[in-house]
Amino acid sequence: MPRRTSLRVLVAATTAALALFTGTTGAVAATGPSPAAPSAAATTLYYDDSQAAEFRDAVAAGARVWNENVSNVQLVRAGAGQRAQIIVLASDGWPQANLGPVRPGGQVRVWMGRQGVEEGYDPVRIAAHELGHSLGLPDVKPGPCSSLMSGSTAGTACTNPVPNASERARVESNYSGTLAHHAPADGRVLVDAP
Repeated sequence: MPRRTSLRVLVAATTAALALFTGTTGAVAATGPSPAAPSAAATTLYYDDSQAAEFRDAVAAGARVWNENVSNVQLVRAGAGQRAQIIVLASDGWPQANLGPVRPGGQVRVWMGRQGVEEGYDPVRIAAHELGHSLGLPDVKPGPCSSLMSGSTAGTACTNPVPNASERARVESNYSGTLAHHAPADGRVLVDAP
């Protein structure tokens, strides 16, 4: 019996070390609710909302939307001193973000624009939309409210923060298999103004 216990401890330690090295772990992804059960190889991306000001709750809700709808990548709030792949900032302009897909070790920015909120756009939809850019989704304009990436063209009455099947599939594809085989983040800044 002691030998089996030692083997279990060794396997657990090896798994934890591999997760730290690769930036992937199923255990971290499981810390939040996720009806779309993350795969063992889910990529964990950390976001830093320390500069998001009044948008912190909207950003957390937007991250939850993605975590509940995809399984190959999970968004987790970075702890103090932890390097984040997605930096979220409050700004006075229109919402915007760097186009991903961001990878562990890379970094993109999301600007939660007050101008969009002042015009009547929903902050959670904005956050989910801009995080979608970080995950590699371009704008789909014009588009209906059922398309998260239609952004502002869906109008201020649209509060849908949930990606449609096509958007979910593209993000799943962006983070499937070995990340080394996927293109790095595009990096362009996409401004979501009407």
